Amino acid sequence: MLIKTRSLALTPCLPVHTIIGSVSSKLKMDRSGKMSTRTSTGGSSSSKAAPTMREFVRVDGGAGTRSQPEVIKFRLVSYNILAQVYVKSSLFPHSPSPCLRWKARSQAILTLLKNLGADFFCLQEVDEYDSFYKRNMEDHGYSSIYVQRSGQKRDGCGIFYKNNCAEFLSKETIEYNDLVDVIQGETSLSADKQNETLTNTNNGAGPKNDSSVKEHHGDPNDPRVRLKRDCVGIMAAFKLKDPFHHVVILANTHLYWDPEWADVKLAQAKYLLSRLAQFKTLVTDKFECTPSLILSGDFNSTPGDKVYRYLISGNSLSTSSVRCLEELPLPLCSVHAFTRGEPPFTNCTPDFTNTLDYIFFSPSDCLKPVSILELPVLDSPDITGGLPNYSHPSDHLPIGAEFVITKD
Repeated sequence: MLIKTRSLALTPCLPVHTIIGSVSSKLKMDRSGKMSTRTSTGGSSSSKAAPTMREFVRVDGGAGTRSQPEVIKFRLVSYNILAQVYVKSSLFPHSPSPCLRWKARSQAILTLLKNLGADFFCLQEVDEYDSFYKRNMEDHGYSSIYVQRSGQKRDGCGIFYKNNCAEFLSKETIEYNDLVDVIQGETSLSADKQNETLTNTNNGAGPKNDSSVKEHHGDPNDPRVRLKRDCVGIMAAFKLKDPFHHVVILANTHLYWDPEWADVKLAQAKYLLSRLAQFKTLVTDKFECTPSLILSGDFNSTPGDKVYRYLISGNSLSTSSVRCLEELPLPLCSVHAFTRGEPPFTNCTPDFTNTLDYIFFSPSDCLKPVSILELPVLDSPDITGGLPNYSHPSDHLPIGAEFVITKD
């Protein structure tokens, strides 16, 4: 049985009319968080699953770390691996049937993870944790922590870490359903609902899957219904061991998918940063350290939308302007935006191709990204026709970064 650890008190939040401002979008997705798709004849014609491998490439400014006598280097990969429970031919008609089968997909994912060789994996949509991922990753030298989604959902978020690289110190889980407690006594959302088109390159997505409407189970204008989306996250502190000790906090999450419920995503993002700031304070005091902080996951939000702008608006380097928000608890930068700019896409289906996945970090003098995992371009043969396919076992791409920590 999964035991939830929520020892920290919820930071006082704004009234519901401030936290929640319903926002509509023209994007359409199915209930698993995937953009809806239409039939396509594209994709690899290979008869065997052979995941495409890409390398970490250095970014500008990374070369200067070579002269440092003592640095910690570690690689982190964030990847929505696509839960098998959501793999249905009706949702992925463009994908070859053999590459959607669990036996082929599971082995392709495991092969990809093994070859990436990261020190930390932050995986989303993990739905075969006990039966497959936990034991197979242990065979490759990884320990792990995991939180399953609330309710009847079978997938969740996991952090896998190399035993010879990091020592686990502490963790807490994030249940976004706890937001319901914040608005008990409120009976309706703010009447001022604005329509907003999320920044993306494919607003003309197909109709939303009918099953997504059924999951709301009640009046969608009631915040007690609206906020209960069964989404989760997990955060943990690790002590990096070599060549010196340093504590790093890693957080992994998967925010709600529906573009027409962007207010829920924003409320989740606020709660996430509030909990993460409290956890950082707890770790700082308990272990008498100054921890570095990295946040990754599938945020179901495109660059420039409200969630993205909120997450980076605490950073003094950001030009983002977020109005009428409470004090931002953490400064965060996107690794890709900080280095080479956000990639054109991390999720790719025939009806939607855009960036939904990010690695954020809290800038400091000692923590810097020095390389990022290379990503394909739109005309790459392994992308043609949309994902998943024989080259990519998920409809998302893995994103990754190598960080260095210099001694204080």
